[in-house]
Amino acid sequence: MTLWQPEPGLCGERSLFEKGSSGRVGYSLPSERLSPSGESRLAIVPELLRDGDPALPEHCEQEVVRHFTRLSQLNMGIDTVFYPLGSCTMKYNPRVGEVVARLPGFAGAHPLEPLDQHQGCLTVLAEVRDFFRELTGFEAVTLQPAAGAQGELCGMMMIRAALDAAGKSRSQVLVPDSAHGTNPASSALNGYDVVTLKTGAEGYLRADTVREAISEDVAALMITNPNTLGIFEREIVEICQVVHDAGAYVYLDGANLNALLGIARPASFGADVMHINPHKTFGTPHGGGGPGAGPVACTAELAPFLPTPVVSGPRAAPTLDYDRPQSIGKLRSFFGNFGILLRAHSFICEHGGDEIEKIGRRSVLAANYLRARLKDQYKAAYEATPMHEVVLTDERQKEHGVTTVDIAKRLLDHGVHPPTVYFPLIAPGAIMIEPTESESIEELDKFADAMLTISSEAATDPSAVSGAPTEMPARRFDEAKAARKPVLRHPANR
Repeated sequence: MTLWQPEPGLCGERSLFEKGSSGRVGYSLPSERLSPSGESRLAIVPELLRDGDPALPEHCEQEVVRHFTRLSQLNMGIDTVFYPLGSCTMKYNPRVGEVVARLPGFAGAHPLEPLDQHQGCLTVLAEVRDFFRELTGFEAVTLQPAAGAQGELCGMMMIRAALDAAGKSRSQVLVPDSAHGTNPASSALNGYDVVTLKTGAEGYLRADTVREAISEDVAALMITNPNTLGIFEREIVEICQVVHDAGAYVYLDGANLNALLGIARPASFGADVMHINPHKTFGTPHGGGGPGAGPVACTAELAPFLPTPVVSGPRAAPTLDYDRPQSIGKLRSFFGNFGILLRAHSFICEHGGDEIEKIGRRSVLAANYLRARLKDQYKAAYEATPMHEVVLTDERQKEHGVTTVDIAKRLLDHGVHPPTVYFPLIAPGAIMIEPTESESIEELDKFADAMLTISSEAATDPSAVSGAPTEMPARRFDEAKAARKPVLRHPANR
């Protein structure tokens, strides 16, 4: 059933500047002069007053509400469609986590209250800390970083602090070309030069490649496992040993922890420190510029350098430990983003020990199911069996003039959000698909059917794909121009 008919204009909805009528208002406020003396209740510095009224549209309340509600109905999100963004791990966010986060005792807690009034919140944090220790195999955890990128920064700061404490001056960090995209930035922000390592022909890093690049000038290797091709780093144990023999550290990017959950502990590979993305692995909302979290887990050797304060003590009597003389300092106010960690706690408790393992196995199964369904029409970037995500390419479709971006746009006409495209860069024309464990077989088949239909169209009617989308309220935009020369103000208000 159609809820509303699109109007002429961008996305089928005219802007507020193009609608409304002079004199309409969306508020009911008393007059400024209501005091007995007749003096204004508003004390505004005259110099701050405008010379004239701003050029704003005039609407009643319901017009504004309906306008933005209609715009929201144009959005594709994890609550409405399959969202197969590879590397992002866009799994469904269970609503029980939202219920828990809104419990008055949690939602109403204030971080400046005395510590003895925070025992409930601290108990949750202590339990989350222990959950992460168990799942990763590391000895120590900080819950403070506000995002995965800040978690990376935290881990690399700890490595730098440990090397400084040992009197080791080093200038390089090794980063495979299959690593997560923020690894080079985290290294550079810590003052290191980035040395890029080539992925092997099989889709994973070879120990011999690391052995050739390692030296006493290397501080660390930053590696993602499984890597951004979705392939498990088969020589990871040997690689870690090569790095350790040179007196350097291994930073394991936790972006793809979902594939290992309950199956393998990253500390067992030989890694020294890693960050965790609750939004990728434990069903919390996916940031988008809003609150996030990037807990960091590490070995006992690096534990003294964790940021302060650290949630310390047993779950029954947790406290905050500020007495850490070798700490890199505070990275985030108070306890970090408590609401996100609370949702992760709910997710882990909801699944329990047995179900946690099934998350990893189902995510790997879903990716390989899609690979099996699509392999005859789409060329895989690498032949190795993938883990939780599969990277295809547009090599076969380009023979008919159809590219990855065309395929992505055409998927919108099928009511499916496109997967990640053109990443990782080492796979030309990459189509990076990650279904996660939360999608049903029906949703996976719907996506596979759409991909197969598009491949058939590319061969028989390529213009139907290259001209997509055709069924959406808005057609294709000039994305390069939108990024370089965005128009951020309506002409009526310039």
